[in-house]
Amino acid sequence: MKTFQLINPYTGEEGTAHPAASDEVIEQIVAAAHSEYAGGTNRDQVKERAAIVIRIADLLAERAAEFGEIIVREMGKPLAQAVGEVEFSADIFRYFADNAEAFLADEEIPAGAGTAWIRKSPIGPILGIMPWNFPIYQIARFAGPSIVLGNPVLVKPAQQCPESSAMLEALIHEAGLPIGGYQNVLADNDQIAKLVEDPRIQGISLTGSERAGSIVGAAAGANLKKSVLELGGSDPFILMSTDDMDATVEAAVAARIDNNGQACNGAKRFVVLDSLYEEFAEKFSAAMGEITVGDPMEEGTELGPLCSVDAAKNLEEQVAEAVAAGATLRVGTGKRDGTKFAPAVLENISPENPAYRTEFFGPVAQLHRVSSEAEAIELANATPFGLGSYVFTTDADQADRIADGIDAGMVYINEVGADAPELPFGGVKNSGTGRELGSHGIDEFMNRKLVKRP
Repeated sequence: MKTFQLINPYTGEEGTAHPAASDEVIEQIVAAAHSEYAGGTNRDQVKERAAIVIRIADLLAERAAEFGEIIVREMGKPLAQAVGEVEFSADIFRYFADNAEAFLADEEIPAGAGTAWIRKSPIGPILGIMPWNFPIYQIARFAGPSIVLGNPVLVKPAQQCPESSAMLEALIHEAGLPIGGYQNVLADNDQIAKLVEDPRIQGISLTGSERAGSIVGAAAGANLKKSVLELGGSDPFILMSTDDMDATVEAAVAARIDNNGQACNGAKRFVVLDSLYEEFAEKFSAAMGEITVGDPMEEGTELGPLCSVDAAKNLEEQVAEAVAAGATLRVGTGKRDGTKFAPAVLENISPENPAYRTEFFGPVAQLHRVSSEAEAIELANATPFGLGSYVFTTDADQADRIADGIDAGMVYINEVGADAPELPFGGVKNSGTGRELGSHGIDEFMNRKLVKRP
């Protein structure tokens, strides 16, 4: 039987083991969500739901430190980043609450005869299958707009994150949302498959791997259900010009090691114009080489452990495979120490090397040299992924051209770490379908009902 359990990746400390729920318990959870939708969610309750979501935001902000410590124990990111994740999550809930009435207002449609409008309504219970790398933020992105809209929420947390998810569930109920409006469901893979098939579940949101996305997306499609899939990424960081190389390098390092290098939209491939390559590579490599893995609970730690021994082993194997195929390590050994993995920088990666198209989920960076803007765009797109991207240039017209040419869901120009509640998040190609955050995020699981009268 599948077990949900915190295992601190830095200390090895084990939390309480929670077995997957029985089929009978899961039936009660789904029935409660269906009953909540059938009996309590209508467009006249927008203000009431928004008030509850404001309370959720307030409680999260008040308890950010407590949540942050749990997140560190669950997946190992530095404490300051964990607290920041919770504070950002509070901002997300607040954003959807503050904009609830505007987002859900009727939308008039010019009609040749009579009047017509779109009435924005919920569709029913939504299942969220959540990852471990951002245990609260990922839930906020999915749950915030769902609650405001009136869709009951079921959250299947990551296997190693039962404690933060349980605490969030209790907080949401404390804020005033009925139990049927938000519930955790500790389900194994077979039970998740049955939930996707259940006619009472009207949509599925998944953040995870390509493999998980393809399985869930196929199952949702087979059951004629909407799915939003936020999958992997191998985001390019393109450097064409800069008037401050040190600041650019600082941004590049932050974009690679944030969240211990375990962010889907972290910069992973650094694509640098030939005339800037040596200076950037030298300064970037030196900065990466100075970073060591430390206790994530200690103030000042920049990089914690990877989330598990298996994750560290997988990254070690990826680096070894890349080197065997001809890449060279400019920084680092590419070897793990338990769950600890010191930053590494790879270069001389040929198109034939598996690393050229593979996502490295950890503090490993790839350096690529290009001779032109066109070559930079071509290399940026030479991957099955299309999540985010970063473009650094002093030429505004060039920035626009590159942004237009990149096959990605997001392009950030001359900045990193600029995610915000109002900015839609999502990708194309193997990075998934749909968007979260912003006004687009609340549209995904919405019934845009046409109403027409003469």
